[in-house]
Amino acid sequence: MENHTKKRFSEFPPVMPEQWEAQIQKDLKGADYDKKLVWRPLEGFAVKPYYTAADLANINWLKTYPGEFPYVRGNQASGNNWLVRQDIKVTDIKEANEKALDILMKGVDSLGFELDCKKQYTLADIELLLKNIRADIAEINFLGTDQHQALVTIIEQLVKKYNRPMDKIHGSVNFDPIMRFSRRGVWYKGENDDFDTAHALVKSVQSLPVYRVIGVNGHIFTNAGATIVQEIACSLAAGAEYLTRLTNKGLFIGEITPHMKFNLAIGPNYFMEMAKLRAYRLLWAKITNAYGLNDARNGRLFVHATNSSWNYTTYDPYVNMLRSTTGTMSALLGGIDSFKVLPFDMPFEQPTDFAERVARNQQLILKEESYLDKVADPASGSYYIENLTHSIVEAAWKLFLDIQEEGGFLAALKNGSVQRFITESARKKDLNLATRREIMLGTNQYPNFNETISSDLPEQVFAAEDKTSAGAEIETIKTYRGAQAFERLRYKTDIYSRTAPRPKAWMFTFGNLAMLKARSNFASNFFACAGFEVTDNPGFASIDEGIRAAREVKPDIVVICSSDEAYAESALPIFEALRDQGIVVLAGYPAVLVDQLKQGGMTHFIHMKSNVLETLQQFQQLLGIA
Repeated sequence: MENHTKKRFSEFPPVMPEQWEAQIQKDLKGADYDKKLVWRPLEGFAVKPYYTAADLANINWLKTYPGEFPYVRGNQASGNNWLVRQDIKVTDIKEANEKALDILMKGVDSLGFELDCKKQYTLADIELLLKNIRADIAEINFLGTDQHQALVTIIEQLVKKYNRPMDKIHGSVNFDPIMRFSRRGVWYKGENDDFDTAHALVKSVQSLPVYRVIGVNGHIFTNAGATIVQEIACSLAAGAEYLTRLTNKGLFIGEITPHMKFNLAIGPNYFMEMAKLRAYRLLWAKITNAYGLNDARNGRLFVHATNSSWNYTTYDPYVNMLRSTTGTMSALLGGIDSFKVLPFDMPFEQPTDFAERVARNQQLILKEESYLDKVADPASGSYYIENLTHSIVEAAWKLFLDIQEEGGFLAALKNGSVQRFITESARKKDLNLATRREIMLGTNQYPNFNETISSDLPEQVFAAEDKTSAGAEIETIKTYRGAQAFERLRYKTDIYSRTAPRPKAWMFTFGNLAMLKARSNFASNFFACAGFEVTDNPGFASIDEGIRAAREVKPDIVVICSSDEAYAESALPIFEALRDQGIVVLAGYPAVLVDQLKQGGMTHFIHMKSNVLETLQQFQQLLGIA
């Protein structure tokens, strides 16, 4: 057969951006291009509705390969292997060891031991905890303790005792005094003393070349409501703070960076999170290079990630499995070194064996059955993801430089500027949820109408996590879940309904079938978000029939659902007939009728621009639900 060197699809002529733009303008029929098609996320840059090869012209890393500086394409030259991690809360050392051995047989190759912060662990304790666990095969991580130096010494002693190869011992002790200060407002011993400890830890672990002692816990920013740009800038600024302090104490950059690990959280924005990890690596390589790298490999960023708890919910918790799966895919395709899937029941209980099994198997399926470990940087060359990466890099670098202008991360934290921009971002995210500009399924839209919580949940389930210590020097950073305000609202209804009838929202439907269905569906979902009992109706033949039915049922809330045209004649008569029986609400906001309806006494309207949270809180107050 004749050899063909012609490129596939070359018979199709290229389409220029100008042609795309012309077609879009034609289809928009005069509508505003920017308002309709350009996305402006809270990150502060615009995202176009499409990208072409022309948009790659200014991206300078496209000719680099995976495993090459600046590592935007990942740390590995081939493949995309990562460690599957599960954390174990250590309350009983023997039981924790048994659990670790069990899950190591079920696909886990990275262990995180959450130690008791009130207990001082001895060599014998850690040896029993790690009994029959090969530290040169499974990654061993410790968290939740202030025994960082002691643990490094113990690990080194055990490695020598069992004759394990020093260069195969992976793991971490997660010493991060900067983030402790950010969350608690106090240091372990004092600012200077803590950086002396960091220096001592790095020096002491030189015999364990891949064991990491300095953590940068950037997940704090994500779970406090920061944007991706803010998270990257703050995390990198905190990392740079360690580099500056430790090099000033005489350490060389090549002694420090191999012993650092960034612990990050992966949020719900699928492509943005993928691009985030690529941006992280590029910017960290740029920062470390400024400190005088003599080996490009020391510019690699090592990341352990987990799902962000910010978008996890207490109501409809099984949806958390879907959230965690998409977030996990983002992390894996973006390239991480280890990952822990957050169990779906995390918001309201110590995860069950079932929840942990599901979490474990989510990423095992992605590895073993979906083959996400086979290809390095699969996002490479995607017009969209490459441009997202570029936009995030530029925005995060600008904010990073602003933080450096203030004197670095700690100076900006002490000045309160970090807290201010994170608080403002969290406020905007909360408002987007309250007004449904952002949807959280099962919480502010499409709730499970039949779900109730009958058990007593502790207050902290619905409150921000405030770890502020007595004598805090700063306003601390608090983490929370975005759903908490809605959940608190709904839980109040559940508590109220234990001793009183559950409030009922009843749909008064009539007139135009399409409009009554659209508005009754909207209103039903609206009131179900507060845990009210919702009754929809197929449509009454007349308003008199509907009025008779409403008087018979005696609901707490009657929601009038029809078209604006029908409201002109019928809304006020319905309101007059039922106003003394309960709360009458109009679904919609007919601009030409609103003044007339308000003059007639109507005050309650629900519509697409309503603040759902505030409106439902007002209805609870009217119903006596405190």
